[in-house]
Amino acid sequence: MRELKATKINAADFAPFGTFFSMTEPEGYPLHGEIHKFYPDRISGTCMGSIGFSPIAVHKDERIVKAAEYHTTTWEGIVALDDDMIIHVAPASAGAPVPELTRAFIVPKGTMVKINTAIWHLCPLPLNNEVLHAMIILPECTYANDCTVVDFEEKDWFKITV
Repeated sequence: MRELKATKINAADFAPFGTFFSMTEPEGYPLHGEIHKFYPDRISGTCMGSIGFSPIAVHKDERIVKAAEYHTTTWEGIVALDDDMIIHVAPASAGAPVPELTRAFIVPKGTMVKINTAIWHLCPLPLNNEVLHAMIILPECTYANDCTVVDFEEKDWFKITV
């Protein structure tokens, strides 16, 4: 089985897949003092509508990746709540996954990643804890209306290492 080493997320390497922002050390401009910080265009888009927030708990033993998903009309936000997380992403492709092009990134706790439309991904994974609690942010009903999950052939499964 192929092994994929996760690397610390950085803007240059992650740019083809999306963006990321610290939610615990905000940057931006203050409205009044340091109480509120504003992040122009960080969570925006033409398909926004109502936002759905889905808390998830993912176990460390799920580091063997056997599938991926994508959304054709929307981005996906993920915030690591209680541990650093590992995410895996691969470039958009015409309905068929490209697991051989997958990259894995280590994302600090309290950081939100915004995965671009049509980028292959799946749930985040815990780096240290046995269970990672994270928040998934998507337009409402995305899982019902715009989520394609594809199981990999066994020869394409990979294990994420650190």
